[in-house]
Amino acid sequence: MSKGIVFDKLDGSSFRIGIVVSRWNNHITDALLGRCKEALFETGVEEKNISVYQVPGAFEIPFVVSKLIREKNIDVIICLGSLIKGETMHFEYIADSVTKAIMRLNIDNDIPIIYGVLTCLTEQQAIDRSSESKNSGYEWGKAAIEMAKMLKH
Repeated sequence: MSKGIVFDKLDGSSFRIGIVVSRWNNHITDALLGRCKEALFETGVEEKNISVYQVPGAFEIPFVVSKLIREKNIDVIICLGSLIKGETMHFEYIADSVTKAIMRLNIDNDIPIIYGVLTCLTEQQAIDRSSESKNSGYEWGKAAIEMAKMLKH
């Protein structure tokens, strides 16, 4: 686990988790997903209680999150994606839109939504944040259980 964030002993055995993951930059998002699931398993979440929904890109994440909130019996949703700045304004538009949409869904609903979308200036930054030694997916998995636990009390 990365230094800086300390998680209490978390028991996730009673929670149902939805993970919405972008296939864009899948060499990054697959690594994030793997470590995120590892963190969930460490808290006692069973594989059968994790539903993974793959979407083409980060822009599609809020749509699926919105559907999950309305249609599924899920305790917490984790959004995983990787946006890497290119030579056009596309990065800025997508990063801003996705961030604001996820924030709005989080505020407007009674279900925690974990923002796990990397917004990096270079591909190397994204690789660094999804590597085995410093993988943000792990912390997002633990944060999901912490937030779900907070709302159950």
